[in-house]
Amino acid sequence: MAASKLQAFWNHPAGPKTIHFWAPTFKWGISIANVADFTKPPEKLSYPQQIAVTCTGVIWTRYSTVITPKNWNLFSVNVAMAGTGIYQLSRKIK
Repeated sequence: MAASKLQAFWNHPAGPKTIHFWAPTFKWGISIANVADFTKPPEKLSYPQQIAVTCTGVIWTRYSTVITPKNWNLFSVNVAMAGTGIYQLSRKIK
C-alpha cells in the first residue's frame, strides 16, 4: 500500500521528477527568510523587495489554482509569500 502511494507520488505530473515540484520548494526559502526578517527593524526593510514578494505571492496564488494539474505546494508557498510580504509592508508603512 505504501509503495503504491509512493509510486503514485513519484509519477504524478507535478511530482519530484518535474520543475513544477522543485520551483515552489525553493520559494519556501524566500518565505522562511522573510519570516526571519520579522525581528529586523522596519527601517532596514526594503520597499522594492517586499513589494516584489507580495506581488509574486498574490499573482501566483491565483495562477496556481488555474493551472492543471493543481499544484498545492505552489499555492501554499505563494499564500505564505503574500502573507509575509503584506505583514512586512504594513510594518514598514507604520
